Amino acid sequence: MSAELAVLQTIRLKGRGDAAAAAVCAGVDESTAAGILADLAERRLVKGGPAFRITPEGREHLTAALAAERTEVDLTALKAAYADFDEVNSGLKQIVTAWQMRDPETPNDHTDAAYDATVIERLGGLDVAFTPVLEQVIAAAPRLHPYRLRFANALQRIHAGDTTFVARPLIDSYHTVWFEFHEELIGLLGLSRADEAAAGRAL
Repeated sequence: MSAELAVLQTIRLKGRGDAAAAAVCAGVDESTAAGILADLAERRLVKGGPAFRITPEGREHLTAALAAERTEVDLTALKAAYADFDEVNSGLKQIVTAWQMRDPETPNDHTDAAYDATVIERLGGLDVAFTPVLEQVIAAAPRLHPYRLRFANALQRIHAGDTTFVARPLIDSYHTVWFEFHEELIGLLGLSRADEAAAGRAL
């Protein structure tokens, strides 16, 4: 069930996803992800292809599966990890804002390599601080282990010179992976995005 849950959750989080995306996010090989998607489509839990979308029936199934998963995770440890995550989340929001805006009036056009390098250095420092939190979460909720490689891959691509992996949507940028990781935490803890936004914790 965990691989199926991870694949279905991937499709929900991304809005639309194919077997390659599902494989990365679920931590399985692409052929396995393709087989799971085909089965989900046959059961009318997703539709489309090669990029799939979740159906209303799929959302109901996913809600039930996530509720069942919550009974198996270490919620005490997860709540403690989430308190630590809240601190680094604030830092990530500041870094993404700095990446997008030089100041409140001036968008960052990325023509100043020194400025961008400073922001990327800050992101690297945040990743170091975030890693123990990530490991806490994975220990409490093992299904989330693929996030370890997804964050590492985004940071590696950034350091290799592809700065689109800082915050570009629709790819596995650091910001995209962070958003999805936050969504996972919200769901596992039985919270809502609206409540988190009201509390100032949403990206």
